Amino acid sequence: MLDQEKVLGASRTARAAGIKPGMRRGGVLMLEPGAHIHDRSPQKEAEAVQAVAMAMLQYSPEVAEAEELSLVLSVGASLSLFGGIRSLCRRIRADLRALGFTGRVSCAPTARGAWLLARCNGGRVVKHQTMVRHLDNLPALAIPAARPFADWLIGLGCEKIAHLRRLPRPGLQRRCGRKLLDTIDSAMGSAPELFQWVEPPTTFEAKIELFDRIESAELLLAGAQRLVTMMLGWLSAQQLAVERVTLFLFHERGRQARLPTPVEIILGEPVWQGEHIIRLLKERLGRLELDAPAIEMALEATQLQPMAPQSDCLFPEPGGSEEDQVRCIELLVARLGGESVRQSKPIADYRPEVANAWVSVQENLREASVAAQLPPNLNSIMRPTWLLTKPIALLIRSNRPWYGSALRIVAGPERVEAGWWSDGASRDYYVAQDEAGSLMWIYLERLSSTAEGGERRYFLHGLFG
Repeated sequence: MLDQEKVLGASRTARAAGIKPGMRRGGVLMLEPGAHIHDRSPQKEAEAVQAVAMAMLQYSPEVAEAEELSLVLSVGASLSLFGGIRSLCRRIRADLRALGFTGRVSCAPTARGAWLLARCNGGRVVKHQTMVRHLDNLPALAIPAARPFADWLIGLGCEKIAHLRRLPRPGLQRRCGRKLLDTIDSAMGSAPELFQWVEPPTTFEAKIELFDRIESAELLLAGAQRLVTMMLGWLSAQQLAVERVTLFLFHERGRQARLPTPVEIILGEPVWQGEHIIRLLKERLGRLELDAPAIEMALEATQLQPMAPQSDCLFPEPGGSEEDQVRCIELLVARLGGESVRQSKPIADYRPEVANAWVSVQENLREASVAAQLPPNLNSIMRPTWLLTKPIALLIRSNRPWYGSALRIVAGPERVEAGWWSDGASRDYYVAQDEAGSLMWIYLERLSSTAEGGERRYFLHGLFG
């Protein structure tokens, strides 16, 4: 049974020292000189509740604030999605730890019943009859509306909620008001419950103040994880996925003010789950060197897309799915830097040596992801897997090109004539085969490139795998 002083917030150590709720600071320090006294900040408490409510939106769109710094969630439709009530409670506790808070998590067929169980050491109840039995055994002063009448109820011997329910309802209403009866009825499921659900903002931008001046970027990961947890709830509530997030690290203000340090994460495809984003932030923060200590940090979702449905493929892709491959590239970019990871990008030019360029994968990430989804053109002419940086001039023996052995033309020609505005090319390309069966990509200079009277020459330009 929960006694009155514990309901009112007095800890066991404080009670042993003679400290009671409502005492002044001087009286507390006289009884316990080593007591730690902290001033409450209603604004920060409200911000903390809003931060947790934002994170809880990933489990249910119906989240409401209740009294005494608590939240209620309607999760009946989400249980199968998150693997049952036990798994859901574990995830909620993990998110609370990620946000830097501790709390009691309870569940019951009614929201007010779950609130009372959480207020009194927690518990999980699924059946309605079991919930009624548990609630009847809770102390009467667990109900906020009963606490102003604590002396009167104790004098009557009403220590439990079951004792309150046995009292005459008209007399209890005249003495304690209608709110007490409404709370009991809604907790027992005999009266409807009305809540004002939390409305997420149209855009996401969250900010937290750090507990100290942080000089190492790696120590900022815990705060970044808290911001990401809040963003995940907002994304779920808005049915959106994020493609780009920016973490801002704020430094000194006033005369020594500095511009915030941005840490940008570009994702190859829209995501709405946080494990991958946190892993990328860990890599980026591990490589970042701060020019000044950070005192505050903020997270913005700068590029959003509608949430895409899950893949309907029955069997997984061999070697990993496209999502796995894109995430591997994103992890390499976060670890090595965008300029250190490069990929090919096609250019609208018929010359083979110009038609492909190597660009930063960070700039071309979205284009590569879209291009990877396009089906190959099976009717196009054969292209070698290895294009030489500089073509090799071939010998001519018995009017046949020679490279280790005589080459036999097996396909072609394909005429390429482009680049007249710079270094022009006028060639006829062939697929040739040597005596060992290896395929090569060669070209023959056309007459326009040998206008000075020289002989037409064959060049080796690529090798097939």
